[in-house]
Parts: sequence; structure tokens; C-alpha cells
Amino acid sequence: MPRIDAIRPDEAEGRARELLDEVVAHGGDPGPMVRTMARAPALLRGYLDLSRAMKRSHIDRPTIERINLAVHGHLDCDYCIVAHTRAARALGVPDSEIELALRGTSNDPAIAALVAFAVQALTKPGEIDDADLERLHAHGYENEQIAEVAGLVALQLLTGSFNLIAGIHAPPGRET
Repeated sequence: MPRIDAIRPDEAEGRARELLDEVVAHGGDPGPMVRTMARAPALLRGYLDLSRAMKRSHIDRPTIERINLAVHGHLDCDYCIVAHTRAARALGVPDSEIELALRGTSNDPAIAALVAFAVQALTKPGEIDDADLERLHAHGYENEQIAEVAGLVALQLLTGSFNLIAGIHAPPGRET
């Protein structure tokens, strides 16, 4: 049972209604998380802006989904894990790599380095040092991509934390 109720689109008013209409106008379906975030329009606006910005990331989508899975594996957000597992599969990420991503790694050394860096940015950002960035540079990552990891992690921390606080969970039978 959710701890914060979602707004039904036909009941939304004011800024919440405007934001939900914006999601629909951009071809989206305001699912449970978005409709619940609409209870706090400033939060929903921030989420939508950050989400759109990170869609312009210079990291490929399969790697982004691995980062997303690593963050949600750490947060233990079942709703998010289901959603990002589906997204990863749709991008052709094998199940073995999805399982590794949930543990913060990959069989591909370059992807493993970036995913591990994302977990470090989530769990111990104060311990990141020059050697961490040098390792990523050695795998061919540019500073722009390294910086974007902070945005990707922030977005997933926002959505995962929100879902857990609001009590939004994957429906029974909707496992990965």
C-alpha cells in the first residue's frame, strides 16, 4: 500500500495538472511515480528537468541502464529494478550482465569501471580521487562522461528514494 497516494490525472489541479499534461504532451504515460510526485510539483519539475537532461548523456544507453541497475541494486528499490531490468533487456543487455550490474560490475572491464565508479559516487563520493578518474580515462572515458555519472546517479537516487519513501513497489508477479 502506498504511503503517499498518487494523484489521478482527472483530479489534478494547478501546477500538478500542468506538469502531468506536459508529460502526456511529450508522449509519456504518467505512471505511479510521476503521479505521486505530482503531490509535490517542485519535485516533479526537478525530476522532469533532470531526466530530460540526462537523456542527452554521452554515455550509451545500455551502459546507462547498467548504472541505473547498480544504483537501484544498492538502494533495493524493487519498482526501479523491475523498470530498469526491462529497459536493459529492451536494449539487448543480457540477463547475466543485468545480474552483474545489480552488484555494481560487468564482464566488460570498461563498463565495470564506470559502473563501479557510479556506485562509489553514490556510496562514498568523498573518497573519489585522481586515481579513480585516471582509471576511467584509461578505459577511454572523457571528463564529460565522468561528470555525467553524477547526474545519472542523482537521478536514480531521487527516483529510488522517492519510490521507497512513497511506498511505491512493483506489483506482485511483475518480477524482473
